[in-house]
Amino acid sequence: ETEPLTSKKEVSDCNKGEDCKENGLLVRNPKSALRLVEDGNKVHPSQGEKGEAAQISNGYSGVQSSVPCNGMGEVEDAQCTAPAATTTTTTTTSTTCGAEGQQQLMELEDRETWSKKIDFLLSVIGYAVDLGNVWRFPYICYQNGGGAFLIPYTIMAIFGGIPLFYMELALGQYHRNGCISIWRKICPIFKGIGFAICIIDLYVASYYNTIMAWAFYYLVSSFTAELPWTSCTNAWNTGNCTNYFSKDNVSWSLHSISPAEEFYTRQVLQVHRSNGLDDLGGISWQLTLCLLLIFTIVYFSIWKGVKTSGKVVWVTATFPYIILFILLVRGATLPGAWRGVLYYLKPDWQKLLATEVWVDAAAQIFFSLGPGFGVLLAYASYNKFHNNCYQDALVTSTVNCVTSFVSGFVIFTVLGYMAEMRNEDVSEVAKDTGPSLLFITYAEAIANMPASTFFAIIFFLMLLTLGLDSTFAGLEGVITGVLDEFPHVWSKRRELFVLGLIIVCFLGSLATLTFGGAYVVKLFEEYATGPAVLTVVFLEAVAVAWFYGITQFCNDVKEMLGFTPGWYWRVCWVAISPIFLLFVTCSFLSNPPELRLFEYNYPYWTTVVGYCIGTSSVICIPIYMVYRLIITPGTLKERILKSITPETATEIPFGDIRMNAV
Repeated sequence: ETEPLTSKKEVSDCNKGEDCKENGLLVRNPKSALRLVEDGNKVHPSQGEKGEAAQISNGYSGVQSSVPCNGMGEVEDAQCTAPAATTTTTTTTSTTCGAEGQQQLMELEDRETWSKKIDFLLSVIGYAVDLGNVWRFPYICYQNGGGAFLIPYTIMAIFGGIPLFYMELALGQYHRNGCISIWRKICPIFKGIGFAICIIDLYVASYYNTIMAWAFYYLVSSFTAELPWTSCTNAWNTGNCTNYFSKDNVSWSLHSISPAEEFYTRQVLQVHRSNGLDDLGGISWQLTLCLLLIFTIVYFSIWKGVKTSGKVVWVTATFPYIILFILLVRGATLPGAWRGVLYYLKPDWQKLLATEVWVDAAAQIFFSLGPGFGVLLAYASYNKFHNNCYQDALVTSTVNCVTSFVSGFVIFTVLGYMAEMRNEDVSEVAKDTGPSLLFITYAEAIANMPASTFFAIIFFLMLLTLGLDSTFAGLEGVITGVLDEFPHVWSKRRELFVLGLIIVCFLGSLATLTFGGAYVVKLFEEYATGPAVLTVVFLEAVAVAWFYGITQFCNDVKEMLGFTPGWYWRVCWVAISPIFLLFVTCSFLSNPPELRLFEYNYPYWTTVVGYCIGTSSVICIPIYMVYRLIITPGTLKERILKSITPETATEIPFGDIRMNAV
């Protein structure tokens, strides 16, 4: 039980102006508390003047709620006090037995914070703006009605994506924990969500970095006077290779293959040496070296924490915008660019009546902003307590959406140029989707521009930087989650843990480095992460809004920001966002995508394998629920009540001391 701030309980003697320690209980000098109270912090109102039990804003008492114990399990208590004018104020910090006590003590230590506010903003923007902004949004936009698609996209962003984005930033900043241990302070029975997030992040790291390895291979190959994917005279070319950019009159037939496509499929991926997922073939040593170098860069960028990664993102998060601007100007000056822009933005209002368009809009904004991967929780946990995360959520999500829209112009001005050169419709040129849009269509267009080597180098550098800061973020989500959950094991061994994590990710990527690795990447991209992360965020939204309580959550936000979220945010968190997630998840599960890559049609058993991979992460949630109910003493009703009640208080920074929410 907690003692009110005006408690007159007998206390042990200690020197004025110093902390004292008795029976394993660390006691702060109350004078600092008195000074802070008298300062009248606007977010934390001062105590009442009539000697009533003091409360700090929304039900937060100035006394720690944890109970210390000695070796016999008996409760001991000691407090340190000093005279005051009318009120005796005490603030205590207690220890508990064993590993849990050690963990709580470590949580009370000053947590690492971002060096500057801009480091955090750039890190979040770098995470949200990734390779998908460059290839996925433009393709989905023109496929679903062009300019008309912006209407469902904006609606889904306002009522689904941004509220979830804001919610995760607020949760991480208030509770200052990673994706696993944060559930002790919210709803312990949902702790399996944290473990599921870590597994999903590992799956993403296993294939996402391989795409960067492809980009790195292109980057190295670009340092030549003539780009290798401009001619049909190379060792990897076949008789079907047709270079319609050559000065000779060349007829484009049904079986014609561009040199850029053959370079991508036969030289970089070497998919012709694989028969599919049942026969992946050997490992490409070139791609293995590229991936090894990428993971080396990643390790030395994140091994020391946000202090180092916050500096690296100054390059990786800003450089893509410089390159996008250069490519946008260059694309706008190409002949036929207007055809691509017209195709990109020409509205097809009939498309708005199709359910698939709204599903695609919801999925795009969700995966673009990226809640559910533990990254926003981790990054926000290193913020200062009173940082304006509301403003951060609006700024970063807006930047992300605008970047996606502008990227469409960068891509489609070049596609219009390609259509002009081929004398075809833009729809014929824009058939490639996913990575092929970048590594075949766009690479081919660059190769036939003046100063092609320069534009190729900066383009693939941009792809690398877009991918790197997203990788930093994904791995930081796992690192922060595990270090916060097991601080007594890993808190002083971060560098070693990060090294082990990088090795695990590299070994997990070996299947994607085979000759059939592109098929594995496609399978993981569609099944391993999509439905799994949608399920995770749906349960997260339900746990916060319905179990933790929307009123309590809004009070937490008021503790940090000084104002309570309005009715719009409350309605979104309680109803609209969960419905939004359930809608997308059910649409995906009811109509799973039919996978096809190049000339390979995925057999039915691969769909089963894909769902098994996705389920392997989500299964952590019900398994932990059962485990939690088994280990909790009492009747079934008592077990359930204990399992949905926060078991650990959140420390509220209050000047130079910390106070627990009770």
